[in-house]
Amino acid sequence: MKKILLLAAIGIVLNSCIPIRIAPSIKDYKVVKGKRFKRGLPKKTVFVFEDSKDADEFYNYVNTKFQLQDYYVDTQVPFTLNNEQFYFSFYEVEINDKVINLFPIVFDVAFSAALGNDEIEPILSEDAEPILRSGNWYIAIEVFSNAEKDCLREDSISRNVVLPYLRNLKQEYLSTHNYNEVVFKN
Repeated sequence: MKKILLLAAIGIVLNSCIPIRIAPSIKDYKVVKGKRFKRGLPKKTVFVFEDSKDADEFYNYVNTKFQLQDYYVDTQVPFTLNNEQFYFSFYEVEINDKVINLFPIVFDVAFSAALGNDEIEPILSEDAEPILRSGNWYIAIEVFSNAEKDCLREDSISRNVVLPYLRNLKQEYLSTHNYNEVVFKN
C-alpha cells in the first residue's frame, strides 16, 4: 500500500502543473483579426509580433522615430508610402500563461493523512498561489488610410505595400537600442 501511495505521490509531483492557457509563440509576425488574438483589440486586422523589450519601449521608439513629441503616439501615427498617406495605431498586449500548481495542495493532503488528521491544515498551500502566471508581451499594429478603414485585410489594395513597411518597422525597432539613431536614418 505504501509503495502505491509513494508512486502516486511521485506521479502527481512530476505532473503537478496543469496548463490552463498557453500564450502563442510568434517567430516573426502574424497578421490576424484583433479580436481573435486578444479580447479588447479592435475587430480590424492587426500585424502582431512578440515584444522582447521593456514596457513602453515601442511607444518611445515611435515617438522618437516620427518626432511626435508625445502627441497621438499610439493612435493615428502618420506615414507615407507611394505618395499615399497612411496611419497606424498600436497596442501593447500581454497574454499570460496560466498553470494550476497542484503540488502544495497534494502535499498538504498527504501530510495531514500521514499525521492522521481529519482536517487538512495548510502548510505549503497557505503561501503558494494555486494558479501561476507568466506574461508574454506583443505589439499589435492596425493600419488605416482615408480610403480604407483596414489596410491589412486580405482583400485590401494597400496590403502588399503596407506589410513590407511593417516588417521593416518591426526589424528596426527590435534591432535599435538608441532610438535617436532612427531620426538620423530618416
